[in-house]
Amino acid sequence: MDLIDAIVLGIIEGITEYLPVSSTGHLIIASWLMGLDENYRTKIAVDTFNIVIQGGAILAVLGLYRARVVQMIKGLMGRDRAGRKLFFNLTIAFLPAAMLGPFLDDFIEARLFSPIPVISALFLGGVLLLFIGRWQRRLLKLDTAATDESEDDHGFLDIESLSWRQALIIGLMQCVAMWPGTSRSMMTIVGGMVMGLRPKQAAEFGFLLGLPTLGGACAFKLLKVFTADDQTFITDLGGWMPLIVGLFVATISAMIAIRWLVAWLNSHGLGIFGWWRIGVAAMLGLVIWIDPGSIEPPVQLDEITPGTSEVYPDTPSASIESHSSGELMVGRSSTSLLIARS
Repeated sequence: MDLIDAIVLGIIEGITEYLPVSSTGHLIIASWLMGLDENYRTKIAVDTFNIVIQGGAILAVLGLYRARVVQMIKGLMGRDRAGRKLFFNLTIAFLPAAMLGPFLDDFIEARLFSPIPVISALFLGGVLLLFIGRWQRRLLKLDTAATDESEDDHGFLDIESLSWRQALIIGLMQCVAMWPGTSRSMMTIVGGMVMGLRPKQAAEFGFLLGLPTLGGACAFKLLKVFTADDQTFITDLGGWMPLIVGLFVATISAMIAIRWLVAWLNSHGLGIFGWWRIGVAAMLGLVIWIDPGSIEPPVQLDEITPGTSEVYPDTPSASIESHSSGELMVGRSSTSLLIARS
């Protein structure tokens, strides 16, 4: 990976992390189109890079929603009841992903971190976004043609009014985003809307829920990477500079994307994101239909000697199975599931 690759992936991560279009899905597809998955060890390093630079999205939320963070800190100190309740609800919403993520990480990565499952999730999520706004307004018996924030708020909840049960349901819906291409942001927004939040407030709850969720994913990934016996992540990535640049670019682009999304949701619905997802899925499906061989896994996956980067052309393809629990997999840095999230 060079600095241009890092900048491109950083921009994609920052823009898509909090938009309901799936950051993980777009990063997987971008890495595929950029040819970064053609070599096994490079692919694994890039997968890890894509998780770690989500730290930039965390920094963006900390900067833009520092007042909410301070409110929760005051709540923990017994000085803000609403802040304490918000912290409690975010903790409840985070628990399902925290419990399921580490157990399902390797299983889902091995079966779903490829273009076909991602494209399927992009398409189905797009269809969902086209209908969720109308469904919510019909459920609340509001004018289905109106979306402006200045309207009567009758029927809508605000973040402070969420119960712990409603927060738990949002957290459970977030777990659906363990399927890459689904979008953590989309599922938290949809979950919040199902519970009665306006899209803007559902997005804000999702931003704040991203702090422990993305933070936990990054910490889990870094722990897994730097405790591996044959760690080659930084070398395979091309040094520390791509990681530093990717984090910086992701932070700036995430701040821009969050501000834009909040402004957009003030007077528009989620349909634009639904059409975007469907369009991307259709375009990528066409590419694969034209060239089915383009989604083949890297040849080196079946030919690398465990614990090294040396390739033996005569090694049988099936040999990888015998090493699935050995050194090769110890050094492998699997992509975390908590982020598909955005």
